[in-house]
Amino acid sequence: MPLAWLYGRVVAVRQAAYRRGWLRVVRVEVPVLVVGNITVGGSGKTPLTLALIERLVARGRKVGVVSRGYGGKAAEYPCVVATDTTAREAGDEPLLIARISRAAVAVDPVRPRAAQRLIDDCGVDFIVADDGLQHYALARDGEIAVTDTRRGHGNGWLLPVGPLREPERRLDSVDMALAHGYRGDFWLEPGAAQALAGTATRELAAFAGQCVHAVAGIGDPARFFSMLGDYGIDVIAHPMPDHHDFVASDIHFDDDRPVLMTAKDAIKCMGFADARHWLVPVKAVFSEACDARLDVLLDRLCMVRPAGGTSGP
Repeated sequence: MPLAWLYGRVVAVRQAAYRRGWLRVVRVEVPVLVVGNITVGGSGKTPLTLALIERLVARGRKVGVVSRGYGGKAAEYPCVVATDTTAREAGDEPLLIARISRAAVAVDPVRPRAAQRLIDDCGVDFIVADDGLQHYALARDGEIAVTDTRRGHGNGWLLPVGPLREPERRLDSVDMALAHGYRGDFWLEPGAAQALAGTATRELAAFAGQCVHAVAGIGDPARFFSMLGDYGIDVIAHPMPDHHDFVASDIHFDDDRPVLMTAKDAIKCMGFADARHWLVPVKAVFSEACDARLDVLLDRLCMVRPAGGTSGP
């Protein structure tokens, strides 16, 4: 508890330092939307980021994504994700976002530098900062904070006593505070399973009644296992730490049962997968009210600096 108090003081001083100009805040010449949370662990940020990219592209924006790239270690920064970039270089989530969305993605502990690289080299006219709520060095035009409905804010304490990165009142300052999960603002729906070794697809319902291995190295593995169980699948659960660096033995078992895994994990297992291994993709689905609020926010942000120009209010 004394450490949680000390952590809270450090957070408060850091916030004040940026607010008062003691630490530099960099504003780039395109709109910036930050997606993040105030808790440690997964909360559905990556599927939400992918959905936001899709909506922005539909509005005619060329989107770039900046990320810290947790779990990756590039030879130099910024690291712009390319076709041959690996998860060990960029981190699993930035690599997944780049491959699914085809958006330009740059990884850098210094996010303003990553954003500027995407503007200069890739011609992006809108930046989404993934997991960037606490990275105040990059000025933002909008903030979305995500909370998991099942885990909430835990015991309500700051680290290391509880799961909070910032006090709960931080949510009062964001543009949208979204709840992810059952009866929340958005939830995740799975698509057809995709073979890791080959091009085959298989509806998830086709695995009903079967006993499968389920592998998940995400913030909340239990959510993935529960989702499979909802489809009548008998799950042998293999939870891994978030951002786990997979090796072949992690997904090869002494039987012929199917092995189902998340997209975030599968992207690190492509090189040693076989016919037993399947990726289960998910997509964010929004409530009607949340859908309308997102449209209002994105429309406003797109007017900050219209596509093709840097002027605006």
